Formats: sequence, C-alpha cells, structure tokens
Amino acid sequence: MSDATPTTAPAGTTLTDRAVLRVSGEDVRGFLQGLVTNDTGHLPAYAALLTPQGKALFDFIMWPDGEDVLLDVEAEQADALARRLSIYRLRRVISIARDEALAVHWSREPVAGASPDPRSPTLGNRWIAPPNAPATGWHAHRLSLGVTEGLAELGSGETLWLEANARELNGLSFTKGCYVGQENTARMHHRSKVSRRLAVAPDDVTDPKRRIAYPELGVMVTVRRAEDLGNAVVPPDTTA
Repeated sequence: MSDATPTTAPAGTTLTDRAVLRVSGEDVRGFLQGLVTNDTGHLPAYAALLTPQGKALFDFIMWPDGEDVLLDVEAEQADALARRLSIYRLRRVISIARDEALAVHWSREPVAGASPDPRSPTLGNRWIAPPNAPATGWHAHRLSLGVTEGLAELGSGETLWLEANARELNGLSFTKGCYVGQENTARMHHRSKVSRRLAVAPDDVTDPKRRIAYPELGVMVTVRRAEDLGNAVVPPDTTA
C-alpha cells in the first residue's frame, strides 16, 4: 500500500484497467527524477516518460511507499513501461516489477485518508490498496472533464506532452531539472508554442484527427487547434 491509503474504504472502487508497478532499490526517487516529467520529491504526482523530442510514451501517477515508488499505470502498458525504465538502470540495483497484491482505487466521493487525484481534485479520490470489486463510472467522469490518458488517447510517441494538457493537469515541473524530453518541453512552454491540444468532443467519424471513440458515451478523443476547440472539452488552465 502507498503512504496515502484509507484505513477503511467503500467496496467497488478498483480500476481494473490500471496496474501497480513497484520501483524499489537504490535511490529510486533519484533514479526516476532524471527520467520523468514531474518532481519525485513531491508525491503523489502525475508524470510521463517522454521521447527526447518531448512526446508522451507512458503517463502514470507516482505514489510514495516508504523508500519505494509505486507507479499507477495503464495495465496494458505496465510491462512495456517496466522494460523501458529498466534500460536506464545501468549498474543501479533497482527492481521494477508489477505488484500483483495491489490495485488502483477511485471514488468520486470523498474517502477519509485517500488523496485527491493529483491531476485535478474534480477527478475524485485515488489510492493504492489490495483489490476489491470493480469501480463504475470512472471513464465517463474522466472524459466529461476533458482528461485524457493512456496509449489509445495519447498515442505512443505521437503527442507532445504539453499538447496532452500536461501543464493544466499538473503533469510536469518546470523547476526540477533535466529529464528525458525536457529541453523541447521547456522551450515550448516558455515560448507559448502550444497551438493544439488533446480534447474530448462529441463523436464525429469524419474528424481526421479522431484518436478513439467511445460510442456508449457519444464522445471521442481528438486533436484540436486552440482556436478550433468549439464544443470540445479540455481541462482548464489554472496555472496562470
């Protein structure tokens, strides 16, 4: 369990499409600090591993668990993320593996001892604990707020991290120092060069930028220029 886990929680809160990676061993926070977009000194935090050009490969939430760090990541991408991070270990004694005893939990309602989702408190409460029954309503709630995540929505090496609303979702630190993709990300931020964003909009099969559709919800994830957002939903910019 992470350092932010309720002692009691409602049933039916497990996000079954998420998995937990445990990063343990020699100075794991220092190891991750030089790789990911957010500051490992302030957890929980939303972050990503980027390409050198600043495009998102994996997005996840980092949780503290003593000296270990737990990564709350899309289940289908967990093994790929573990392999990617392992490339950077070099001679460090660090283990990166699924923790099958733990699951990611979510509740739209307040839960004592849980943490607000670090992307936005409007997303609800989140925590790490042994699994229980599946949660319902998460995807509809997330998409209604214009929050995108995971391979199908962000792509792999397709979307610049700032175009994925990373600034609006507290997904990076501009003061933490270097990480993979930092140079281009910082340059775009300081020059205000983010001209398009991932957005959630009513489904339109003719949209050439349509990433994925959710017919049961009547929405899709697409890429829109800032001046063309129209009826699309994106997280509000609260950083100003």
